[in-house]
Amino acid sequence: MAEDSLRIGGLSSGLAVILSSEDGKENLSKSHLVSYSDDFGQQSVERALEYVFGLPHKSLASLSGPIDSSLVRSIIKNHLYSCSDALACKRDGVCIVDNGFGPDVVGLEEFSICGEIRIIKPPLLLESLAVFSSARANVCVWKGKWMYEVILETSGIQQLGWATISCPFTDHKGVGDADDSYAFDGRRVSKWNKESEPYGQSWVAGDVIGCCIDLDHDEISFYRNGVSLGLAFSGIRKMVPGFGYYPAVSLSQGERCELNFGARPFKYPIDGYLPLQAPPSSSSFAKQLLDCLSRLLDMQSAERVDRSSVEKVRRLKRFVSLEELFYPVSRGICEELFSVVETDSQSAEYIAWGPLLLFLMGIFGVQAPHDWSNLDRVLDVFLEFQGSLVMFEHIINALSCGCKTAPLVLTECPYSGSYSYLALACHLLRREQLMVLWWKSSDFDFLFEGFLSRKSPNRQDLQCMIPSVWWPGSCEDIYAESSMLLTTTALSDAVSKIEEKHRDLCLLVIQFIPPISPPQFPGSLFRSFVQNLLLKNRGADRNVPPPGISSNSVLVSLYTVILHFLSEGFGVGNLCGWLKSCDSNGHDVGFLHRGGHQSFPIGLFLKDDPHRSDISRLGGSFSHLSKSHLVHDQEEVIRWEEGCMDDEDTRVTHLTKQKPCCCSCYDVEFTKCSKHPIRTTTKSSRHHCSTIPERSAQVAAECSTGSLNDEIADKPSSSDQSESEFGYRSVQSMRTVPRDRDVSSTTLREEELLDALLLLYHIGLAPNFKQASYYMSHQSQSISLLEETDKQIRERACSEQLKRLKETRNNYREEVIDCVRHCAWYRVSLFSRWKQRGMYATCMWIVQLLLVLSKLDSVFIYIPEFYVEALVDCFHVLRKSDPPFVPPAIFIKQGLASFVTFVVTHFNDPRISSADLKDLLLQSISVLVQYREYLAAFENNEAAKQRMPKALLSAFDNRSWIPVTNILLRLCKGSGFGSSKHGESSSSSVIFQRLLREACISDEELLSAFLNRLFNTLSWTMTEFSVSIREMQEKYQVLEFQQRKCCVIFDLSCNLARVLEFCTHEIPQAFLSGPDTNLRRLTELIIFILNNITSAADAEFFDLSLRRHGQSLEKVNRGMIFAPLVGIIVNLLDASSESEFKEQNDIVGVFASMDCPETLHYGFRYMLEYNWAISFRGEASYFHKLYQLENFVSLLISHTESQKIEGVRCGETDSDDDMCCICYACEADSQFAPCSHRSCYGCITRHLLNCQRCFFCNATVLEVIRTIEKIVER
Repeated sequence: MAEDSLRIGGLSSGLAVILSSEDGKENLSKSHLVSYSDDFGQQSVERALEYVFGLPHKSLASLSGPIDSSLVRSIIKNHLYSCSDALACKRDGVCIVDNGFGPDVVGLEEFSICGEIRIIKPPLLLESLAVFSSARANVCVWKGKWMYEVILETSGIQQLGWATISCPFTDHKGVGDADDSYAFDGRRVSKWNKESEPYGQSWVAGDVIGCCIDLDHDEISFYRNGVSLGLAFSGIRKMVPGFGYYPAVSLSQGERCELNFGARPFKYPIDGYLPLQAPPSSSSFAKQLLDCLSRLLDMQSAERVDRSSVEKVRRLKRFVSLEELFYPVSRGICEELFSVVETDSQSAEYIAWGPLLLFLMGIFGVQAPHDWSNLDRVLDVFLEFQGSLVMFEHIINALSCGCKTAPLVLTECPYSGSYSYLALACHLLRREQLMVLWWKSSDFDFLFEGFLSRKSPNRQDLQCMIPSVWWPGSCEDIYAESSMLLTTTALSDAVSKIEEKHRDLCLLVIQFIPPISPPQFPGSLFRSFVQNLLLKNRGADRNVPPPGISSNSVLVSLYTVILHFLSEGFGVGNLCGWLKSCDSNGHDVGFLHRGGHQSFPIGLFLKDDPHRSDISRLGGSFSHLSKSHLVHDQEEVIRWEEGCMDDEDTRVTHLTKQKPCCCSCYDVEFTKCSKHPIRTTTKSSRHHCSTIPERSAQVAAECSTGSLNDEIADKPSSSDQSESEFGYRSVQSMRTVPRDRDVSSTTLREEELLDALLLLYHIGLAPNFKQASYYMSHQSQSISLLEETDKQIRERACSEQLKRLKETRNNYREEVIDCVRHCAWYRVSLFSRWKQRGMYATCMWIVQLLLVLSKLDSVFIYIPEFYVEALVDCFHVLRKSDPPFVPPAIFIKQGLASFVTFVVTHFNDPRISSADLKDLLLQSISVLVQYREYLAAFENNEAAKQRMPKALLSAFDNRSWIPVTNILLRLCKGSGFGSSKHGESSSSSVIFQRLLREACISDEELLSAFLNRLFNTLSWTMTEFSVSIREMQEKYQVLEFQQRKCCVIFDLSCNLARVLEFCTHEIPQAFLSGPDTNLRRLTELIIFILNNITSAADAEFFDLSLRRHGQSLEKVNRGMIFAPLVGIIVNLLDASSESEFKEQNDIVGVFASMDCPETLHYGFRYMLEYNWAISFRGEASYFHKLYQLENFVSLLISHTESQKIEGVRCGETDSDDDMCCICYACEADSQFAPCSHRSCYGCITRHLLNCQRCFFCNATVLEVIRTIEKIVER
C-alpha cells in the first residue's frame, strides 16, 4: 500500500484518489494515495472498501458480484463488531432502582419529591411549581467516580448536588441543608452543607453544571461548562453498598432545569468520571458505522479535487468511480445503522444526540464555508428510511438544546455561539419532510424558543470574551484600546451571524404552509408561534414574574428578527405575494420606512385576544371598556398621511426632501464614534445641564419619588368631549374605511408584527436597556471615584493612608473594568447601527399612530398601555445610546417632532386612566427640557406652546408636583437671585416664561389653586427636612439613608422656592393686589423656612446632613435656599415701587404684623451676613439687591417698633371678643353661613382653599358673610 501512495503526477500506477489519513478533509497535506488499479492489476474497489470500513490492507478478497447494499452489510457483519461490554467492568458501586422505565434507566424517585415538581418535557426537564421543591434520583453510588449534568433553563435559586436517603426534604429545606447532603447554588454563589459558604461563580441560563462525586477520595466538586469551580467538599462520609449518595436537586418556585444522568452524551464529560446511566451498547457500533460513512465522503471530496485526472484514467482503464460506489455503500451502512436503532429503541436518543450529531456537524462544518453538497447527499440517503425520522426528531431537539448552551468564544468568532447549530438546523429544515416533522412535534414552540435562545455571559465569561479593557483616561497598556476594539468588533460580527441565522430560520417558518385543511396562508405558523409566546409571557414585566415564562434571550431574539423584517425588509421579495402591505414599488423598502399613506387595523385593539386580554388599556381594563364603550365595527382600518400631525413648516417624512434621521446619512460623522465606542461613554454619561439628576423616562417607575396622596380621583369620561380639547390641530388626510374582506384573518400582516414588536420590547428589551443604563451610569461614577482616588494618592505622603487609598483604588478599578466590559457587551448586542435605525423609525410610526387615534375617543381608550410605555422608553434609549445615533440637535427635529406633540398633549389627558403612565409622560418632558437642543424643539412646537403652560399648572398636584417643579424650574432658570451663575440661564426659555405669565394672568382660578398647592407643598417639604435634621441630632449620628433623604428634600425645597420666586417676579399682582391672603401665606412661609434653616439647634448638623460624597461647599450650602427668599422679597419690593401697585398691599406692614418679630429679624440679619461670595464667585451684581433687602429690614424693624408703641397705647381698648381666634392678629370680620361661626376673612379664605367645612363645627360652608358694618364703624 505504501508503494501505491508514492506517485501522483501522471498517475502511472493507475487511477489515484486522495484519501484522508485520519482527520478527513481537515488536513489534506496529510493525505495518502490509494490506487484503483495497482501495478499487479488488482481491482481498486476492494482497497476503497477496506479504507471506508477501516479494515487492514488486502483483508477483502476480490469481489465477483456487483456492489450493492447486501454486500456492504455482509462486510459490516463479518468485519465490524460492537463492544457492548466495554464499560460493564467499570460500573461497580452504583445501584439503580427500577421505577417502571427499565432497570437501567435513571429518573426521579417519585416518593422522594417534596413540594410540586412538573416534568414539562421528557425525559427530565423539570419545573418547580411550589415555593421550594426537592427530589432525588432513583440511583445511588457508594464507590467510584460518578457525575451527572444539569442544564439550567433559568438562573434563579437552585441547589444541585448529592444527598443520602436520610436527608429530609421539607418546604424550606432541601439539598445541602442536612449533614449528609451537599449542594451548589450559583445564584447565591455558595456551597451548602447545613451552612453556606462562598463558592464558585454566578450562573446564567444555559449553563451546564457538572455535579461530580469522587468516592475513592471522598470528595465532591462542581463544574461550570466543563471548567472546574474547585473542590467543594472533602472528607465526606463513606457509604456501604446499597446505601450511598443520590443525585438530588432543590428548586425555588418557577425555576427550571434539565437533568442528564447519561441518557444522552454529556455536553462536558469530565475525565475519569462515569455517567450514572450507562450508554447503550449499540452506540459504539453506531459510531463505527458513521465513521465509515464519513470516510466514504472524504474519498469523494478528494476525488472531486482532482476530477480531471480521474476522468482521464477512468476512460483508459474503465473502472468504477467513487461516485458510483457512494449510493450502494452508503445505503448498506444506513440499513445496518437503522436496523440497530430499531432493535434497541432506547438507543435512538443517545445515538442521535451523540455520534449522529457529531457526524452531521463534521460533514457540514462548524464554520463557513459549509459543505452543503455532501450533507445533502447524506440526507437523501437517510430520508429513504422511515427510521431516520425518529433520529431527525432527536437531532432537531439536540440542535435546539445546543443553541441554549453554546457560549460565545472569542477565538472562534465570528462563527461562535449558537451559529453552527442554527446553520445546520436551517439547512435541515429547508427540506419539507423535516419541516413537517418539526411542525408535527408537540414541542414545536419549545424547540423554536430553543433555537432563538442565546446564552448571556456572566462576569467571568466577559473576562474571557473581552480580556483587554480600556476607557478614556485609563492607565492601562497602550495596546489595550486597539485590542479592545478588535475584540468588540469580532464579538459584534459573531452576534450578527447568529442574528442572521435567526432571521433565516424565521423566514423558513413564515414560508412554510402546514399541510392541513383548510389551506393556510404563509406566515400563519409564525403568527401562531408569536401569539403563543406572548400569551405564555403575560406578566413577564412584573417584579416577580409568574412561573413558566420564556428566557429573556428568546424575547430579545424574536424582537430583533421582527425589527429587521419591518425596518430592513424581509429579504425575499414579496414572499410569494402573501404580504398584503407590500406593493410592487415598495417591497424592497422596510415597512417602517415606506412613508406616504399609512394604515392600521383598529381591530387589533378591539379584539379580546387571549394574549392581550389582561393587558391594561389607556382607558382602563378591557372588560370594563367593552361594557361601557362598546365599538361595533371591529374591521375598520384607519388611514392617514405620514406627517399629517406635524406643522407643515417643520414636517419631516420619508417622502419629503429632508429625510428623517433613520434614513439620512450621518455615518461619516458617527462611524467614528461607533469605531471608538468607548470614547463616547464617559462623555455622554457625564453631560448634564444642571446639578439636578436626570429623571429618565425609561426608569421612571424606579426613580419616582412618590406622592403625598396615592388616591387618584376618578377621571370623567371623554366620550362626550370635543376633539379639540385633546389636540391642537385637526387631522388632515385621515379617514376610516372598512377592512379588505379578501384578506384572511389568518394572514400575517406587518401591522400585527409591529404590535408584537412593541409588546416584545416592553417585556423583553426594556429590562435589558435599563440594565445597560445602570452600567453606563455606574461606569461614569466609578471612573470619577477612581480619578479622585488617584489624585489623593499623589497628594498623600503618609504610608498608612497610602496603603488604604491603594486598596480603595484597586476596588474602584475592578468596578470600572467590570462596568466597561458590561457596557461593551450591551453595545455589541443591543446598539448596532441598524437596530438604532429601526428603533427610530418605530418611534416615528407609533407616535403618528397614537396622535391619529387620539382623535377617536372610542378607539384611543382601547390602545394598550405598552404602546405608550414602549414609545417613551425607546425614545430615551435612542437619545442616550452609546455610541449616539445622531446629533442631539437633529434627534427630534428631523423625524420626532410628533413625540413632543404627543407628550405635551397627553400628560394630563383625562382619558388616560393610569396615573403612572401620565407621570411617565410628564417625567419625559422633565428630562428633555433640561437640554438646550431639546428645549428648542418644545419652543418650536405649536402644541407645546398652546397646551403646556396651563397643563403644567393644573398638573401640580399631590402626585405630579415633583416633575412639574423640575419642568418649571428649567423653563424659568436664570431669572432668580443668584441663579444666573455658570451660564445656567442658557437653559431657560423666555418664550415659556412669557406663556406661563399669560396663563396665570388669564386664569385667576388656576393661579389661585396652583399657589395654594405650591404653598402647601413647600411647607410640607421644609417640615420633613426639619424633622429629619432633628432625628439625626437626637441620635447624634448621620445615617446614610437619613442623609440621602435630607439631600432629596432639601433639593426639592430649593426648587419649589425658585418656582415661588419666579411667580413673584412675573405675576407680583397675585401677592400685591386684592386680598392679602397670598402675601400673608408667603410671609408665614418665609418665616417658617428661616426659622428651620437658621435655628442654632439645626445649624450644627446642617452641613453634615447635606454634604454628599465628593461635593464641595460651593455646591451644597444654605445659600441654595436663601437665594430664592432674597429674590422673592426683592421682586415684591420692585413691583410695589411701580405706580400700578403703590396703593395695594403693604409688604412691610404684613411682615411686621407677624407674631414672631425676633425670629424674623434674626433670619433676615442671618441672610444679610451670609457669605454670598460662595454663590456668586466674584460677581458684584448682587450687592444692589442685598442693599434693597437691608433697607427693607430697616423699615421692618422701624415698623415693628412703631406697632409695639401703638399697642401699648391702645391695648386696653381692644376687645378679645373681636379678634380672630385662629391667628389672633386680625379682627374677626367674617362669618360662616349657615353656622355663623366667626373668624377673620384671611383665615377663612385660606381654609376654604383646602376644605369646605367650618373650623369649629365641621358643618358644610354654603356662604361667607363679611361684617362690613364693623369695619366701617372702626
